[in-house]
Amino acid sequence: MSKSVTHFPEIIEPVLNQISSGGKNTRNVPAPFDSVPLDDIDSSLLEGIQPEIPDISEVECVRHFTRLSRLNFGIDHGMYPLGSCTMKYNPKICEKIAARIQTIHPADSSCMQPILASLHTLENCLKEVCGMDACTLWPAAGAHGELTGMMIIKQALNARGLERDKVLIPDTAHGTNPSSCAIAGFKTQNIPSGADGYLTAGSLKEHLDENVAGLMITNPNTLGIFEHEIGEIAEVLHENGSYLYMDGANMNAIMGIARPGDMGVDCMHVNLHKTFGTPHGGGGPGSGPVLVKHELEKYLPLPRIRQEKDGNFSLRWNITESIGIIHSTLGNLSVLIKALVYILSLGPEGLRHASTTACINANYLKARLSGIFDLPFATPTLHEFVLSDKLQKQQNITTMEMAKALMDLGFHPPTIYFPLVVPGAIMVEPTETESFDELERFALAMETIAEQVRSDPDSLRHKPEGTPVEHVDEVWAARNLVLTWMMDESNT
Repeated sequence: MSKSVTHFPEIIEPVLNQISSGGKNTRNVPAPFDSVPLDDIDSSLLEGIQPEIPDISEVECVRHFTRLSRLNFGIDHGMYPLGSCTMKYNPKICEKIAARIQTIHPADSSCMQPILASLHTLENCLKEVCGMDACTLWPAAGAHGELTGMMIIKQALNARGLERDKVLIPDTAHGTNPSSCAIAGFKTQNIPSGADGYLTAGSLKEHLDENVAGLMITNPNTLGIFEHEIGEIAEVLHENGSYLYMDGANMNAIMGIARPGDMGVDCMHVNLHKTFGTPHGGGGPGSGPVLVKHELEKYLPLPRIRQEKDGNFSLRWNITESIGIIHSTLGNLSVLIKALVYILSLGPEGLRHASTTACINANYLKARLSGIFDLPFATPTLHEFVLSDKLQKQQNITTMEMAKALMDLGFHPPTIYFPLVVPGAIMVEPTETESFDELERFALAMETIAEQVRSDPDSLRHKPEGTPVEHVDEVWAARNLVLTWMMDESNT
């Protein structure tokens, strides 16, 4: 097996104004006023300096944008080891089938029946995978799902005549959790996880009082560690009249193996763009369905999909206890369809195999790298693991410098400096996507960097050198913001 390292293509692409010169564009463009009387155009629009549109040939324009497209690193280019983000390959069959939605026009009742039937099936699939009783598909992202879930809990507390306003959040939870709670009207309290990297029921009891609405826990947590005492934690919370919310962004570690509902979880969200094969990154689109137990079902957002006695489907709006509308009807529909195709394509055994493979891949890399980089927690991990730069700091090399060096070796860097519980964190998640050969390439790249730290640390201080944008002085850039491009006189 070859252990070569793929390097990023070195393309330094100029802006169009730099390659523009008079007469390059020889296309004959019809005069703009042949069919529009000048009298119909505001005279102010015909005055002043005309926009300086680049003068280039068609082939130059096409090549320019094609070269730019090659600079975008994505999962279709190579491994994306971002921890807690689960950047996985997006099966093209899912994209192809979801694209058929665009052909539905007009969207009358007969056309909507198969769509509603598909969404109803997806709800049932997610309920089965998570062990929950009811589901809404409308939240547009994971954080939106968190907010929806906390609004549901708020509504349930109000219905019980309770004005609890405090939510406990472990220090190994996802970073959006506190914001979602705050927007829903809760105050948050950070509580430390144990020395082994997971929360204990005994530790939780120390923070419980009559004002605690619930606990918002990520499981597996951001260290990749399964919350060993989650069953006991659920019992302690319920005895206190509090709810257990689970951030299910890391469900790809346990789907088909363990179900949050069986652990005592009352409310949770899943990320279709993290666990069920739909695209993730660049701001979306995403989807964060929320699942609840029976007690919370009546508070789910509107509308609810209902199957009538004749087998047809409809949208139910008249639910007075609901928190209301949280997204335009049917949510991010194409993302939902992609997730359904992914689930039906794999089936129960396939989903279980995906989770198992994700855990095996991560543990293989951890075994390869934990002797070279510091492993802050010895507790077994599942789909991701966290290293630190503790050993490399002895040579005054930081996580940031090693991440930049990795870019020169053809990989997107892992998540760095998160979770905050680990100083200098390097968070790696290969997912189930990657082959053994790709894992080997990544391990080789990390080993190469570690060896450079030992033998020639100065060579890492100016990385990356082979990328379109080379080493950046972050301090200078932060203090001298340049947010617009201006033509330099030497280029005119």
